[in-house]
Amino acid sequence: MSPEEWTYLVVLLISIPIGFLFKKAGPGLKRWGAAAVGLGLTLFTCGPHTLHSLVTILGTWALIQAQPCSCHALALAWTFSYLLFFRALSLLGLPTPTPFTNAVQLLLTLKLVSLASEVQDLHVAQRKEMASGFSKGPPLGLLPDVPSLMETLSYSYCYVGIMTGPFFRYRTYLDWLEQPFPGAVPSLRPLLRRAWPAPLFGLLFLLSSHLFPLEAVREDAFYARPLPARLFYMIPVFFAFRMRFYVAWIAAECGCIAAGFGAYPVAAKARAGGGPTLQCPPPSSPETAASLEYDYETIRNIDCYNTDFCVTVREGMRYWNMTVQWWLAQYIYKSAPARSYVLRSAWTMLLSAYWHGLHPGYYLSFLTIPLCLAAERQLESALRWRLGPGGQKAWDWVHWFLKMRAYDYMSMGFVLLSLRDTLRYWASVYFCVHVLALAALGLGLALGRGGPGRRKSGAPAPSPASGKLREE
Repeated sequence: MSPEEWTYLVVLLISIPIGFLFKKAGPGLKRWGAAAVGLGLTLFTCGPHTLHSLVTILGTWALIQAQPCSCHALALAWTFSYLLFFRALSLLGLPTPTPFTNAVQLLLTLKLVSLASEVQDLHVAQRKEMASGFSKGPPLGLLPDVPSLMETLSYSYCYVGIMTGPFFRYRTYLDWLEQPFPGAVPSLRPLLRRAWPAPLFGLLFLLSSHLFPLEAVREDAFYARPLPARLFYMIPVFFAFRMRFYVAWIAAECGCIAAGFGAYPVAAKARAGGGPTLQCPPPSSPETAASLEYDYETIRNIDCYNTDFCVTVREGMRYWNMTVQWWLAQYIYKSAPARSYVLRSAWTMLLSAYWHGLHPGYYLSFLTIPLCLAAERQLESALRWRLGPGGQKAWDWVHWFLKMRAYDYMSMGFVLLSLRDTLRYWASVYFCVHVLALAALGLGLALGRGGPGRRKSGAPAPSPASGKLREE
């Protein structure tokens, strides 16, 4: 592990006991105490580069005050433009920010765009209410008022998820501050239930990264190996990549759980990133609060089992970095300048790559996803329904295997980063996933799509969480 990875791990681990300290505190202590801790961590890890986050916050707040009815698009343009400036600092001869500054900037971009959208929704609702002449009561998830500058700063620098996520909306943050009877919200048992696989994942990460180091792929000797060895190598590389993020995101979720952050009654049917989807009245007494069943779906960032064992590429995306996937779907996919599912997915993946950074490997990997999505969708609708029950079950196993190999292949661009290294590796395995996806897409187009009834009967076998995916 690099020094930066050790720092991330320490930050994640200390957030757990800090969370228990803040859980039962009052709204004021929660707001300013959590902001003080977050700002302290930012100053400690970023130093003078903390100025970048402050400039981004002040710029977004100014846009919200100036144009509250259209601030969402303005905030998106401002924060994404600042990301470009932020990443071009070395080209401009300015000091290069630390990796921690980049992490803070990434999460802050998501939070500020979401905040602007929530403020815009509030103003639209207020205008409709004034036009109709009567109030229907506050819609689900609507803010009570526009946050002040200090409230915006406290949300932006809240220590929860400040470097690793999960992303959360301002409404979720407010619900935590105003949580009725926080002592009745369970923390310890859900935390232990969530944390238990993390040590195992950590050991698997250390073992796989030691046995199959990424640096080997950058050496000339690697390309003298036989083709099967080169093909196989991407599997443990992506395995180590997954284990690393599983540990980080589970630890980040545990920090939230310790503080009771993102806890809602199960009846509210909360979604990762978005929060409750059903109105659920707050409990009127500690006894009522204690009798409720809670979950932490709002801050759930990874579903390890379904990431590995869901059948399709599309499902795999939804179970990985779940709060950020919600943000992308809500603020990018829905407003994409195209109607086609594949084109909207390509637009979303392009902006996701830009959000991650300017390294060519991000773009090569993310823009391979729409091709895989189009191929699996076309081939399923054209061929799967023609098979019997046994054939469909075999199809799903083959589909799962190919899905995992596609993610193995795409992950190489994500970890190698440079154009030369990524294309060199992909060329050494003959661009196999691109070729296979194009062949599958061509076969699907040649066979044509099945009838509506047949396509329904031939739908892919659902994974354990497919019901929740349909709800989302």
